[in-house]
Amino acid sequence: MTKGTKKPTFHDIALLAGVGTATVERVLNGRGGVRPETAEKVVLAARTLDYPRILPDAHRGLMRIEVLMVRPETTFYRRLSRAFERISATLDPLIIVHRSFAEEMNPTEVAARISSAGMRRAGLILAVPDHPLIRDAIESIAAKGIPVVHVVTRASDEVGEFVGIDNYAAGRTAAMFISRMSPHNGRVMAICHPIYRVHRDRIRGFSDYFADHPEGLEFDWVGLGRDEEARHADLLFTALNRHPDLTGLYNAGGANAALIEVLRRHPRGRDLFFVGHELTDYTAQALRDRVMDVVLDQAPEAQARRALDMVLRRIGLTEIEPDQDPIRFITITAESL
Repeated sequence: MTKGTKKPTFHDIALLAGVGTATVERVLNGRGGVRPETAEKVVLAARTLDYPRILPDAHRGLMRIEVLMVRPETTFYRRLSRAFERISATLDPLIIVHRSFAEEMNPTEVAARISSAGMRRAGLILAVPDHPLIRDAIESIAAKGIPVVHVVTRASDEVGEFVGIDNYAAGRTAAMFISRMSPHNGRVMAICHPIYRVHRDRIRGFSDYFADHPEGLEFDWVGLGRDEEARHADLLFTALNRHPDLTGLYNAGGANAALIEVLRRHPRGRDLFFVGHELTDYTAQALRDRVMDVVLDQAPEAQARRALDMVLRRIGLTEIEPDQDPIRFITITAESL
């Protein structure tokens, strides 16, 4: 049967799940008497075929939503993880939201965690890098009928919905602030983590803004960091020493603390107009101290809420269709703290 051509029947679902039509009827009508692993096969088959029905309460205990993230040491991902924890506490107790972390620079491990067959899932929420191994794993899982939602960054263009800010717009916004508010003409630099598509989108928006507004400032240096403190510090320190006309800095990712420390110590550090991402204790203090000028916060709490809403909708636990627009990022300055 071609998906989407007609309403699937119990027979279609039974064929895909490898069970009898009587078992399908018992599961989808909530009559019980079916082993959990068999009921899960039926539910996944029904979802794969877009069977138009809210799943029965009798099988809600099957609903385990897995959230896989990276970099637990960073403030942003700790905020995101805590947001999932707080939201999950408000859901039906039979809906389990399981949070875990994988090694960012090990795509083999990330792909293996995504493909793991040892854990029954009703849905998968991912905040992981873009890599061919990871994309293959995502596509394999989605082919089994498991809903996939990408949060913060997209790891696959082909499979799954995306929850995040408009990163291209964020990059253009950062460039606009530097272009209009930097006290001097001169050179502008940006730093990004190249394995993340969102960082590349931000840099593309940043670069396009300066291409569209060529007067005054020159943007021609992108430092390829890995959101590593020492690496970011070295990149900025080298740029300050090499370019006496450096007047603007945009950090498209993390490791703001190292950049802030360099700007505090370097004789010309406070001459730079600095725009970065994510409100934290140290970026807030840097704004107050006029070391940092603008923070673009991508509201991880709102992203977690939207991602869970999407999974709940796809597995039939709510009929409310979540908003599809990008999450609004928040512009923060010293005056708005």
